[in-house]
Amino acid sequence: MPTSPSRRLAQTFALCAALLTAPSHAAPVFSYRVIHTYPHSTASYTEGFFYLHGLFYEGTGLTGHSAVLVTEPATGEVVQHTEPPSQVFGEGIVDWGPNLYEWTWQSHLCFVYDRFTLRLLKQFPYTGEGWGMTRTFTELITSDGTANLRFRNPETFRETRHILVHDGKQIIDQLNELEWIHGEIYANIWHSDRIARISPRDGHVIAWIDLTGLLPDSQRINAESVLNGIAFDPEHDRIFVTGKQWPTIFEIKAVPARTRPRFHTHEGPSSFPNFCSKPSTGPSRPTSATFLPPTGLPPAASRDRSPRHRHSHPQGIGSLTLQRRPDL
Repeated sequence: MPTSPSRRLAQTFALCAALLTAPSHAAPVFSYRVIHTYPHSTASYTEGFFYLHGLFYEGTGLTGHSAVLVTEPATGEVVQHTEPPSQVFGEGIVDWGPNLYEWTWQSHLCFVYDRFTLRLLKQFPYTGEGWGMTRTFTELITSDGTANLRFRNPETFRETRHILVHDGKQIIDQLNELEWIHGEIYANIWHSDRIARISPRDGHVIAWIDLTGLLPDSQRINAESVLNGIAFDPEHDRIFVTGKQWPTIFEIKAVPARTRPRFHTHEGPSSFPNFCSKPSTGPSRPTSATFLPPTGLPPAASRDRSPRHRHSHPQGIGSLTLQRRPDL
């Protein structure tokens, strides 16, 4: 059943009470070591990412160019793909038994495919924005660009509960792509080179992994080529990360570090009195791009500069031009 207004209010007060009593110390930070690298197409605007049975599964975004791709790690070859309706902006993906779920940024549709054939089986409606998605053994977990992570019934896609993510007394928002690793939720933070390790019980940040310097700026196509994509191989205990239009997928291992990562908060360090205020929707995101053959001079593409959201891009959003691989 949908959550009632009274229950949502009670949950909000419970979350606020938990923050009031939360310890003030910050979560520890880890650095990283690169174990191995794999090829990744710079045409892929990564929004969802997971590893299963020796293959990478990737959900890509941008209106008119979204897709679900299955690739061979060693070569980057696309062995399967499907595309949602052209008017939607694809977002996070996750496997659930024999099926694969893909949801959308603002179209309020979650598509359910047969994982083996990528044939569309059904779809679910939902409210709000769609960003990242992962799963436990019994529930789906989704992000929407705010500090909330929502747990959903896989059979109905309805929310069953949610947690507010915080590091001590500071709210951590702009949560993006997700992965379930050793009983924790790993989350990309939009426009950040950090990954948060989050407790699924109460939303507190257990630790940070700072991936600063993983991909040189010279290899990023533009300001939107941000870290986004976490995958896990439980059989061999391997973690993979990539980003939007990155040329590389990195296998990494977290190692101790001494520096503390920076992260987004609602109003900076003094935001605590505002923790119980009504959350706004997530930040604005690019909506389209121009795909061209490998040759020729690409024109600039229009981008969403809408002031609808609380967090505007600190440097503005420039044009985005992509090149589509011939085999896609």
